[in-house]
Amino acid sequence: MWKLKIAEGGERLISGNNFIGRQHWEFDPNAGTQQERDEIERLRYEFTKNRFSTKVSSDLFMRMQLTKENKCCPIPPAVKLRDVDNITEEALITTIRRAISFSSSIQAHDGHWPAECAGSLLSIQPFVMILYITGSLDEVLGPEHKKEIVRYLYNHQVYIRIYDAIKDTKHKQPTIDFNSTILLYEKTHFLVS
Repeated sequence: MWKLKIAEGGERLISGNNFIGRQHWEFDPNAGTQQERDEIERLRYEFTKNRFSTKVSSDLFMRMQLTKENKCCPIPPAVKLRDVDNITEEALITTIRRAISFSSSIQAHDGHWPAECAGSLLSIQPFVMILYITGSLDEVLGPEHKKEIVRYLYNHQVYIRIYDAIKDTKHKQPTIDFNSTILLYEKTHFLVS
């Protein structure tokens, strides 16, 4: 199971501020209970199933871990308002308590609120190719990293297809660009099963 490490050092990590605000994921095969690992697999399945309509992960793994680590008061149930003119003081206080409880439950022990930043994953395809070409793929990426990269590419390949479909209808010719080549390579080499 992947665990979010916050404000901790590690091999090849350096810091000028004692790692405050630093977050990275490490794989620990013994982490979590069987029930937690089953919940992670369920969340992965649901995300893959809904990948065409849900574009981001909502940080569910991170939220699950932080909520478990931050033993704070339970989050009150949501207040449903049918009429904006009938907002009571009790509804307002409950909503504020709910917001504070939720924010507290996902705050890291060093004070920051971790979040997903998948923007750098746009360059994962050339990164993997460079590692493969230089012969350092297995040195840099372990088996669990490779599984997550394949999972990421599988869940996000729809955007490349949409881009290609739009471009194809515009120019009326087959695409032979870099992304199409990478997608074809992924399909034939990684996603055989």
